[in-house]
Amino acid sequence: MNSSSNQSSDKHATGPKEQGEDEPDPPRNFTSAQLKQFDGTKENKTGNPKPVYLALNGIVFDVSDGRDFYGPGGPYELFAGHECGVALAKMSFDTQYLDDMAGCSTLNHGERMELENWIEKFTHYRRYPVLGRLVPDDKLPSPNRIVSKEELAMNDGSGKIPEGYAAAPIYLGAGDKIYDASFGGVAFYGPGCAYNRFAGKDASRALAKMSFETKDTDKPDVSDLTEKEQKILSDWITTFEERKGYPCVGLLLK
Repeated sequence: MNSSSNQSSDKHATGPKEQGEDEPDPPRNFTSAQLKQFDGTKENKTGNPKPVYLALNGIVFDVSDGRDFYGPGGPYELFAGHECGVALAKMSFDTQYLDDMAGCSTLNHGERMELENWIEKFTHYRRYPVLGRLVPDDKLPSPNRIVSKEELAMNDGSGKIPEGYAAAPIYLGAGDKIYDASFGGVAFYGPGCAYNRFAGKDASRALAKMSFETKDTDKPDVSDLTEKEQKILSDWITTFEERKGYPCVGLLLK
């Protein structure tokens, strides 16, 4: 990103948190790719250790307090950043059981009880924070489907939470794609949050102009954008896809 749009992006990403640094983030959805980022290894840029997350039958826990067990060098480091319900239910370190959420539904009675015991232990004994839900890739909407303006508007974060999700979808149009910001952006785009005015809309023009004005947030036309504004929009799309990892859930019906 260029310096001006990068500053805007950083403000966008951190501004709402300034209102209450100690407040926990609302429940969010995770893709498998997002979950894998939280494996406790060091950040490339800062050298700081990442949090350690893992999922049990789709429930995502922050096990950073158990870094000695699940972080790099720990006896259970294999599970960091993965769905590991089947592996723990079978008490197996075989990688074939990692990321097999569907396998949780085919466990035998004893294995199912073991999985429930792990969830109970994480929730009530270890008291690891529950962050949200892992949504398997095959449960995500196709990125190639066409989404109508009506469907886009319905998914503004205030709707019904789909089965297997922790938060209602928050659709955000940018360019010719629609991203679901409920996968990490609930605190920014969710109901009552600073950027909710972009939710359920084609926000291309508003993002390009860095504008909260109704004439931009409610107008999808980008034909008159300047070269600089087009670059800012492109930077936002790159941020959504690469930095945030918001899944593309469809294409805008123009």
